[in-house]
This record gives sequence, C-alpha cells and structure tokens, in this order.
Amino acid sequence: MTADELRSKYINFFVSKGHAQIQGKSLLPENDPTVLFTTAGMHPLVPYLLGQEHPAGKRLVNFQKCIRTGDIDSVGDPSHLTFFQMLGNWSLGDYFKETAIEMSFEFLTSPQWLNIPIEKLGVTVFAGEGEVPRDNESAEIWKKLGIPENRIAFLPRADNWWGPAGTTGPCGPDTEMFFYTGDAPCGPDCKPGCSCKKWLEIWNDVFMQYNKNSNGAYEPLARKCVDTGMGIERTVTVLNGKASVYDTDIFAPVISAIEQAGGCKYGQDGEKDYSIRIIADHVRSATFILGDPKAVTPSNVGAGYVLRRLIRRAVRHGRKLNGEGISLSPVAQVVAEQLKGAYPELEQNREFIMNELGKEEAKFLETLQKGEHEFEKLLPNLLKDPRKIMSGRLAFKLYDTYGFPIELTEELAGESGMKVNKEEFDEAFQKHQELSRSQSGSFKGGLGDQGEMAVKYHTATHILHKALRTVLGEHVAQKGSNITAERLRFDFTHGAPMTQEEVSKVQEIVNEQIKRDFPVFMETMSLDEAKSAGAIALFGEKYESVVKVFTIGNSTTDFFSKEVCGGPHVEKTGTLGKFTIQKEQSSSAGVRRIRAVLQ
Repeated sequence: MTADELRSKYINFFVSKGHAQIQGKSLLPENDPTVLFTTAGMHPLVPYLLGQEHPAGKRLVNFQKCIRTGDIDSVGDPSHLTFFQMLGNWSLGDYFKETAIEMSFEFLTSPQWLNIPIEKLGVTVFAGEGEVPRDNESAEIWKKLGIPENRIAFLPRADNWWGPAGTTGPCGPDTEMFFYTGDAPCGPDCKPGCSCKKWLEIWNDVFMQYNKNSNGAYEPLARKCVDTGMGIERTVTVLNGKASVYDTDIFAPVISAIEQAGGCKYGQDGEKDYSIRIIADHVRSATFILGDPKAVTPSNVGAGYVLRRLIRRAVRHGRKLNGEGISLSPVAQVVAEQLKGAYPELEQNREFIMNELGKEEAKFLETLQKGEHEFEKLLPNLLKDPRKIMSGRLAFKLYDTYGFPIELTEELAGESGMKVNKEEFDEAFQKHQELSRSQSGSFKGGLGDQGEMAVKYHTATHILHKALRTVLGEHVAQKGSNITAERLRFDFTHGAPMTQEEVSKVQEIVNEQIKRDFPVFMETMSLDEAKSAGAIALFGEKYESVVKVFTIGNSTTDFFSKEVCGGPHVEKTGTLGKFTIQKEQSSSAGVRRIRAVLQ
C-alpha cells in the first residue's frame, strides 16, 4: 500500500462515519511559543480539545504535516525522521471510548480498508495510578472485538497517558495499537510495548476524560473528547513488511535522486547508507519548512536555526558520498513533485524553496571549509589530552569566529574518538538563550495556555493589525505572531522601517479602540461570506469551508476590525489595559516586526 492510498483510505473511512474533513495547518504554530514547529496532528486542534467549538462540527478528520526536532541526532538509522505526516480523527464531546475503539478496529482489520490479520494486532491500555483507576473499560472493549488477553498490556503513565497541555486542564488515558513484526514471541510475557521491539505502534487513541485542577486532583470531565493519531510513514512501513521507513515508496524517488547526484548506490555501503538517509530526511524536512505558507529562512535563532542545521547537516553528508558533495536542489525538486498533490504549497513556493536552499548551501560550503580547516589545525593538540575531551571554549570559538555549528564540531570530535565539553560551550553561548529556551519549551503561553493574559494579547493583535493597515496602507498583512503571557510579537509586510510618528500613531489608534470598550462578536460562516463581509484572512493559510469570524466594534456591520481566526478572545476591549509598542524592527526582507506589551 502506498502513502497516498493510506491517506485516501483513512480520510474516506472517517468521512463515511460522519466526520468532516478539515485542512491540515502550518508547520509553524500560530500564537504558540512553547514549540518551534507543529509536532503532532492534534497540535492545531488544542483550543477545540480544550473547549472551543469547531466550525466544522464535533467529528473531524484530517492529515497534518509535522516536525519533531528532538531526534535530529538519531536520524540516519533505519527509523527516525524529523518530518512526518499524521492522520487523525477527533470527537469533540461526541462519541467516546467504545465508538472510537470500534472504528479503529474496523479500519485496521476490515478487508475493505487495511485488512490487517487480527492475530497481528495487540494493544496497550493505562494501568492506573493514584486516584485514576486502571482503564478496564478500554481493555474490555478490545476483548469484545476479539483481541485476546495475552495481547493486551497494561502500561503506566509514561506509556499510556496524555496531558494536560499545561499544569492543569483536560487529560486522560490512551490506548495504543501495535503490529507484530516477528515470527515468535521473545518469551511468555511478550506483549505490545515489550522491549524486544517486535511490536510496532501504528495508532493511538487518546481519551480526555479528566480535568486536572490546581490542587492536582483529577475530576471527571462533562465534555469528553477523543484525539487519535496514525503516522503515515510508520504505518506504510508496517503494511508493506519493510524493515525501514526508507525502504518504502515514500523515500524511493528521493533516494534515487541522491544516488544519481552522489554517484553511489543505496544498500551497498553502511556508512554511505547512513549519509543517504540523513540527506533524504533533512532535505524533505527543509523543503516543507521552506515551502510552508509561513516559511522561515535559515538563521541562527528559533525555527530558522533548525532549518539551517538540517540543510547544513545534509550538505556535509553529501560530501561523504563522493568527496565533492551534491546539490540539494534536485533532491528537493523530487520531494516537491512527489508530494505537491497532498501539499499544493510545495508547488506554489517551489522557486523560493530552491533559491533558499542554493543560497544556504553556498554559504555553508564556505563556512565548512574554514571550520574544518581550523578543527584539523586544533586536532593534534586535542589528541594529546588523555581524557579525549575538547574544551567548550574552543568549540564556541569555532562557532563564534567561523559560524561552525556545535553539532558538527561534536560529529568531527566523535569521529576522532573525542567528546566536546558541552556544558562549557553552553555557558559561552548565553547570548543565544532565547533559542535554547524555545527549544526546551520553557516559554509560558501558547495554544495550551488559555490564560487571561494570553487571550488579551491575542485579541490585541487583531486591533494592532487593523491599526497598521490604517497608518501604513492596505498592503500590510500579518506574516506571523508569537504570544506569551508577558508580551506579543507581530510580523507584518512593509517595505521600510516605520517612522517614530507612525509608531506613535499606531499605538494611539490601538489604545483608542481599547478605551471605546468595544464588544467582540464571533460568527461562523463560509470563507467567501466572511470576505464579502469585510473580514481579513491570512494570505496562504488553509481554511475550512466554514470559519470563525471575530468582529471588534459596535456591531458586526459597524466595526473597527473583522478577521477570520480560531483563537481565544476577550469579550470587551476595555479589559485589555494600556498598549505600548516597545520595539519596531526588521524581521526579514520586506517584513517588519513589532514587540508590544499590555499594562
């Protein structure tokens, strides 16, 4: 079964069960500084899982592009990926455990759908902990469907529990479905989740049935939700009996392009196979980041830093294939061609993707030559150290002087049997604390934070957007925003720095609307109706057939601001407080950035 066939079957199955197909969202989360990228299919739906009404209804299904950066160093083995696609279906206060599990079982085993033999399936359920009991209900449903007791494993919180998104909020047990890849169990206790790795997880149903309150107690939720996720890459690997995701149709054309560019053959050299897998994954990830409607460019902070790291690691491993390296653009062309049907933005932004890849490659090749040359000069003295530890100060010098990434310094050191004193490097790297904080998820706020200040700042961005269009012109369009409980950051299109007079005027207009204490109205309508009513929609964003429209003004026809949006908002603008612009600066070519606070 191909990836396209799996995607189509999944969507068709759940649509036949009364689910509305909704659009997948950007790789760059809106108003969520807790993560750099969309990390799971449920990520864009967190506000609705936390209680907001979705305009498409209570039963939803979609496919979502995702990136997880925590395992970048593991990419190169047969299974790890940074970019992957998730299939998901949701119940927002509609069906619960029995219906969700029955639908999962039907899709997996029915001849019309995936036709997996029942003897190949096993499941895990929550074992219980403290005041939350064991999930016997899910286990009994699985037994009723034909899964024998010896293939049902009760596992602890670390394995079978989700949430809450913050310190409090909705959470609950999950049940995970596994495919057995072996011929015989490793022993009498071999069940899903066994360390023998013969069981591969392919699907997960999360049951949000509790609310964790501020006292740490778990209260039953009146509105229970279901969130499920199936990884396309992993499931296609299992269904086709492959040992690696890189052996599937998903990667075949990409690897073929790398073979052609590198003058090598996959499957004949272990070290080169390792490099080919890294190039295949990293170019795929970089293509999707650059092709996203909210595309970032390579930089030394945030998502741009991750993108730069992916491209540069791919370039370096390209040089390992033939000594001279390969151009990444032809590989990216194959990725875009292969997936443009499911993700049209890859075709729409193809020229931008290739241009940015080419520029970053050229920049890095120069950096690489200088940095590797300096490392080679340092190496003889480094090898004299019996501890085989490279000073973090030296590693930082390579970074600070030559732009040589710490990850590559660690790789070069590792190839010579050495380690880098990373703690010492981190101490010298304090000026990049914003990046390290965002990567570790230490910011407050975000999608999971429906706190008072985060909601106020979200509403303030609507007023700011309109004020900017009033002062600077209708060409102004939102290019992104980043909100914490302490401040807002707003990116917008404009070709020149704002004058102090313009900044003051925008700030004055925003505060004027706050003083008017306008009510905030919410309506649902089609996107065409929203635009006809004067609502602003973000350029390049994917919207559902029915959208939410938020109006700030005297009424829905007499207003200051009207935007298509799915975020949380205050009821009246008078609750926002005083709005102050702290800084106006460049974000990227043709894009400006405002940082502001409410007091």
